[in-house]
Amino acid sequence: MGVQPHILLVTFPAQGHINPALQFAKRLVAIGAHVTFSTSMGAERRMSKTGTYPKGLSFAAFDDGSEHGFRPSDDIDHYFTELRLVGSKSLAELIAASSKNGRPFTCVVYSNLVPWVAKVARELNLPSTLLWNQSPALLDIFYYYFNGYGDTIRENINDPTFSLKLPGLPPLGSRDLPSFFNPRNTHAFAIPVNREHIEVLDEETNPKVLVNTFDALECEALNSIGKFKLVGVGPLIPSAFLDGEDPTDTSFGGDLFQGSKDHIEWLNSKPESSVIYIAFGSISALSKPQKEEMARALLETGRPFLWAFVDEIAGVATSLEI
Repeated sequence: MGVQPHILLVTFPAQGHINPALQFAKRLVAIGAHVTFSTSMGAERRMSKTGTYPKGLSFAAFDDGSEHGFRPSDDIDHYFTELRLVGSKSLAELIAASSKNGRPFTCVVYSNLVPWVAKVARELNLPSTLLWNQSPALLDIFYYYFNGYGDTIRENINDPTFSLKLPGLPPLGSRDLPSFFNPRNTHAFAIPVNREHIEVLDEETNPKVLVNTFDALECEALNSIGKFKLVGVGPLIPSAFLDGEDPTDTSFGGDLFQGSKDHIEWLNSKPESSVIYIAFGSISALSKPQKEEMARALLETGRPFLWAFVDEIAGVATSLEI
């Protein structure tokens, strides 16, 4: 009988990264692996750990240099700098401690926005794999941006008539491209961190990337980059809503925010497919003018809507119903 694989799964401490990573961890456990799920200490403390976790899934946090974890009101570029510096050291210590305790890791899986994890793994002679939790088309776009198309995109990003054809993708207009490419982009971290993702993969031989999609949905995008092997492992959602093999698996189980069910009755009172849902994630912070403009546009539709946003001070999810 072979040695049971022990996988360290490291994810960026945001809800949109934790959810698919946790679901992937459950699937790995289901096929016989032991998985240690790792995110920042701040996120670990806030995780509600709802639902039932399978035997073989454990948790171990790393230090990201922040006492409370990232909040939308924080300086995101400073946070990313600290995350890399402090997180690299903390993660290396976590890996060493597990080995010392007789439970060495056999490989590392890491999510978007933490490419430095692969470098930590490499320094400790551990194989690593990227779990890309967004569309493979986005990874394709970043790859080609850093491999021959960067100047063309930068020169035309504000041209509404611009059309770009990349291998394996349909024609893309300037509005189809990531806003990070726009010179007015305020998130300075985005380009360097995605460049590093591509550089890390380029340093490997025939690297595999696990992607939160499935072949029938995005076959061409999965095969766009000849030197990378993109493998669809999605959709990474609870089993009860997918294949039904585990009807008890009804939630991701790692909520960072205090939930509320007050909106369910309101939603049930509306006709099917009539409600507009708006959410910008747990990192983006809209300015007051942006919120006001969005609210005016929503009101002008005359449609009922549910707007989920994060209270930047309390760190809890709230919603606006009209």
